[in-house]
Amino acid sequence: MKRRLLVSVVILAAVIPLRADLPPSPKLPPPLKLRRSVVALAEAGRRTAVALAEAVSRTVHAQTSPKQAVIETTAGTFVIDLAPDAAPNQTAHFMKLAAEGAYDGTIFHRVVKYGMVQGGDPLTKDPAKRALYGTGGLNAINAEARAPKMTRGSVAAVLVPGRPDSAGAQFFIVLADQPSLDNQYTVFGHLADGIEVLQKVSEAPVDEKGVATERIEIRHATIRDTPAEPFLTDTPQELAGYRAVLDTSAGPIAIEFFTDKAPNTVRQFMRLAAAGVYNGMAFHRVAPGFVIQTGALSSRTGPLTEKQQKLVHNLPPEFNDAKHVKGVVSMARGDAADSATTSFFICTGTSTALDGQYTAFGRVVDGLAAVDAIEASPRDGETPRSRIELKSVRVERRD
Repeated sequence: MKRRLLVSVVILAAVIPLRADLPPSPKLPPPLKLRRSVVALAEAGRRTAVALAEAVSRTVHAQTSPKQAVIETTAGTFVIDLAPDAAPNQTAHFMKLAAEGAYDGTIFHRVVKYGMVQGGDPLTKDPAKRALYGTGGLNAINAEARAPKMTRGSVAAVLVPGRPDSAGAQFFIVLADQPSLDNQYTVFGHLADGIEVLQKVSEAPVDEKGVATERIEIRHATIRDTPAEPFLTDTPQELAGYRAVLDTSAGPIAIEFFTDKAPNTVRQFMRLAAAGVYNGMAFHRVAPGFVIQTGALSSRTGPLTEKQQKLVHNLPPEFNDAKHVKGVVSMARGDAADSATTSFFICTGTSTALDGQYTAFGRVVDGLAAVDAIEASPRDGETPRSRIELKSVRVERRD
């Protein structure tokens, strides 16, 4: 009887945006009545800061390579795609402060659960100034274009109510679409990765004024060139210069690819590996003399991030003339020819019934002893009794 290689079907729960009512800006203490000379000096200082920011923005705007901000926090790391075309002055100011370490040690002082997080106030470095949180680092940037839509993941500048030229160091990030904030704030970036981290930040307890009672700090903010998506534009010939190493609990297994037979499958496998999709999985099926199978999302020790989820999709088949003999690596699928996603198998014997029916995309070139050890593991039917780890898949250049 013909044996089927079935891919494990997993429904990934969608993250349902929870709309939260956001006060438009931080609450400030009543304005002080200052002498005209003091007010003039303050305004002169603001104009100087604005002029410096605009000078820096011209330099940033002239740079052609896209930039990202990598924000390391005590709750994890998230990444922002910066948008100097939309807000050159605000982006330049943010980059300047990040380079100076100005955000290091500040906290997310204001959160709305699953709705918004706000940070960047230099006063939040000092717990003794808690009563002033939300009032620092403002009035440095002249008004820039307002974003027509405040969509999930938008990074925007905080403003003082009624003062369009009051943006500065503070920023907020919305974790759900916020149509009530459309056309009101300058958006200078969008989340590229790490919304799960910020959702965790937004769960911090708050006091009666909405100020976080738990200190979640920004450890460091780094500006970098936006890295190219790995393996996205490589030719099949270029992809052939790589191999994958499966780090398993039975030992390493090295795979070389059939880039001439299944280039798109190889590319997708490399992209999933580089994104960490295969980290923390298990060999969930062992059929002696037939296959060992892994890559099922259901075997993963933790959920995929939102960025990783976006990489997972059905693959068009690339059935080819490669024979399914011991050591050949092929994509598992369901009944539909285009139902392969992440799960794959390594043949432990010759299986002619699989030829031309499954996309073979590589072969084991080192580590068959580990394959044999996995095949010999105790099992109930085809299910291993003990978890056999696929710790990670590393893509590296061939020697």
